[in-house]
Amino acid sequence: YNPLLNSLSHELKTPISTIIEEIKTLKINSVEIYEINKYELYNEIDYAGNRPHRQVNNLLNMNRLESELFKLQLDWYDLTEIIHGVIEHNQKDSHLIVFHPAEDIPLFRIDGTLVEQVLHNIIHNAVEYTPVGTTIIIILSQKEGGFNIEISDSGPGFPEDKLEQVFEKFYRLPHTATGGTGLGLSIAKGFVKGHNGNITLKNLPSGGAKISIEITAEKAFLT
Repeated sequence: YNPLLNSLSHELKTPISTIIEEIKTLKINSVEIYEINKYELYNEIDYAGNRPHRQVNNLLNMNRLESELFKLQLDWYDLTEIIHGVIEHNQKDSHLIVFHPAEDIPLFRIDGTLVEQVLHNIIHNAVEYTPVGTTIIIILSQKEGGFNIEISDSGPGFPEDKLEQVFEKFYRLPHTATGGTGLGLSIAKGFVKGHNGNITLKNLPSGGAKISIEITAEKAFLT
C-alpha cells in the first residue's frame, strides 16, 4: 500500500495546490484579469478538481467490487449514447478519438453506469499514456447474445510479459509518470467480469495496443 499512498499524495496535493493558487489569483486580481484569462483559470481549476475526484471514485469503485453486496443494476441502455458521452468527457486537443459504431445497434440490458466507468477508465488511460497527436479508435459491434467494444491506440504498446499484470490491482508499469493509483484497468476488468464478460489486452503489429471487451447481454429487438 505504500506505492498507493505515495501516488495518492501526489494526485491530491498537486491539484489542491493548483486550485488554492488559482482561486487566490482570482480573488486578488479579479477586476484586472481579462475575461479570457479568467476562462483559462476556471478551466485549470476544473481540470485540477477532476483529478482527485477521479481517484476517489476509483477507490470507491474498488471497494464496491470487493463488497459482498456488489450487484448489477440492470436496465436498458443505448451503448452508442454511452460511448459518445465518454468521448465528450475525455476529448482533448492532444488526441483524436474516433468512434465507429455498427449499424442498427439495439438497446442492451446492462448496468450502464458500470459500463460507462469501464470505458472511461480505458479511454482516459489511452489519452494519458499515449503520445500527443495520436489517435484512439473505438469500434462497437454486435455479437450473438451480446456486444463487443474494441479500443485501440497508436501509442508505444505494453511489454509482452506485462499484458496480464496491467489488470492487477495497484499495478503500474515501470517508468510511468508519477501519479495514479493503478486501479483503473483493474476496476474495468472487475466490472466487465461482473457482467460475465471478458476483457483482453494485446499489442498491435502496427504499433499501439488494443483492449477488447466482450459482454453477453440481453438485447431489445428492433422494430
